[in-house]
Amino acid sequence: MEVRRATTVAELVAAEHLYDGPAREEWAARFLAAPGHLMLIAYTADGFPAGFVSGVEMTHPDKGTEMCLYELSVDEAHRRHGTGRALTEALLTAARERGCRGAWVGVDTDNAPALATYRAAGAADEGVFAMLGWELCPEADEQDPAAK
Repeated sequence: MEVRRATTVAELVAAEHLYDGPAREEWAARFLAAPGHLMLIAYTADGFPAGFVSGVEMTHPDKGTEMCLYELSVDEAHRRHGTGRALTEALLTAARERGCRGAWVGVDTDNAPALATYRAAGAADEGVFAMLGWELCPEADEQDPAAK
């Protein structure tokens, strides 16, 4: 398994089987162009994208710069072989190289595989929290809301 930073739209689109939905080329291009956005992809020996981790740098006046592990996904056939841990550790290494003071991830408390992966990579439990969200632009499935 080789973990590499994605630098092209084609790489992001080729990994879409790992996402929750289809990749959009314009969104992939925007992701790559955004400062602080990072996508690492794990490739098998034959070049198959077996997993990815995405991270977003955030800076706050009292916390400095931290890396948010935004999403981690491993192809079902490649799970339980250390791919998720390798991707997580690679993101943490990139965060250190970028000067991030810390890193964090939100994870469902009943997601045992994710919890095991993050703990194996050295994460400490900082307590239970609730994640709330707002749907701001329902038509985003049809167009990029930032393009308005």
